[in-house]
Amino acid sequence: MGKKVRVGVIGAGSWTISSHLPNLAKHDDVEFVAVSRKGPQMLQMVKDRYGFAIASEDYRDVLDAGVDVCIVASPTALHHEHAKAALLAGAHVMCEKAFTVTPEDAWDLVATANQADRELVVAFGWNYQPVAQAAKRSMDELGLGTIEQLSVTMSSVTRELLSNTGAYPGAALESIPESRTWTDAAVSGGGYGQAQLSHALGLALWLTGLRVDDGFAFMSAPMDAPVELHDAITLRFEGNAIGVVSGGSSHLGASRYSHALEVRVIGSDGQLMVDTEREAAWHFFRGQERIADLPAGSGEQNCVGPIEAILAAGRGAQFENASPGELAARTVEALDIAYRSARSGRLESRT
Repeated sequence: MGKKVRVGVIGAGSWTISSHLPNLAKHDDVEFVAVSRKGPQMLQMVKDRYGFAIASEDYRDVLDAGVDVCIVASPTALHHEHAKAALLAGAHVMCEKAFTVTPEDAWDLVATANQADRELVVAFGWNYQPVAQAAKRSMDELGLGTIEQLSVTMSSVTRELLSNTGAYPGAALESIPESRTWTDAAVSGGGYGQAQLSHALGLALWLTGLRVDDGFAFMSAPMDAPVELHDAITLRFEGNAIGVVSGGSSHLGASRYSHALEVRVIGSDGQLMVDTEREAAWHFFRGQERIADLPAGSGEQNCVGPIEAILAAGRGAQFENASPGELAARTVEALDIAYRSARSGRLESRT
């Protein structure tokens, strides 16, 4: 067997335990070198289950161990500090979404990755799924002419998580997320927008290449939730395209998957529709239509693609980064505008 990919993890929370680590463990060339998280009992459990050589509550011990790949899955407010340190230590980084709280931190990570000549992958799992890949190939080949309008509609089973009345479905039972990770805006940056619309924007802005200029948002927090459960956002993009992004915390059992996401785009020469719940990708261009032939499971959200991408980087292999830091920074800009507008009650512009 060839050289192993030395993996470090900063922030082994519920989603990391239930998704990232099992996906990493499927690869024989992965060596679990070091892990960090708060809480000695959970830290020891992760260390023992996956055979990490080092386990520490100090993330710097992960980087000092010398890793090829670092998974940054700490709370969003810490992503900039942790991901930047990992990049400067020489690791390729997969960072959880939401990427950062502020656009300034997001673009700084992009610049740091470029300067360090390291790969920066963000956990937008849908971008690697067949439903999105089919739409992106068609868009790259034909496009839509000049994009004029974008509509994004999303719902996710997050009522219990964001209202502090339960956990996210599928979370590792032994690691129910610390509520502060999601429901303290100082740590998370916000509620549904950060937790879920970051996914939707990561797909929509990847398909279109759009960058937001300004926008207006309403947000609501029923159930006495400490952060918002529902978002309604109107955006204007570079090039004068306009768009609406709507998302809400849905009821358990009301969706085929834990999420329902639909993206529709209208351009001067055609239209595009991607529906993850119905596993459909449709592209209309100058009077002709393409309907993707997709296998079952094409629209289910997971983080397999980003994990495969960052492991390829660690191996020095060629790969497609369908969720780069530059894309993630554009999603942060859109969400930053939305949260500022919801607080001010005014149209807000990109800083």
